[in-house]
Amino acid sequence: MNPIPFEHTWPYEKQMGEIYLSECPYCKTSNVLTHMKASSLELAKEKVKQRLNLPCCLRTMTILEADDDYFWTDEPLR
Repeated sequence: MNPIPFEHTWPYEKQMGEIYLSECPYCKTSNVLTHMKASSLELAKEKVKQRLNLPCCLRTMTILEADDDYFWTDEPLR
């Protein structure tokens, strides 16, 4: 399988058990608190596909995998 290009990544932060995006890749809203659970993040780190519904613009990000800093998605976000 080909590696996922860096253009398909988006950074996230985990603070106090909550998962934030510093900026929404779709509508550019700042400091977006997601509804993603820690268990879903762990599944993404195990390369299990996850869907993240963003509350700011109601778009859905499909996360193919995650690491400690980035979500790796199925679409270019940068």
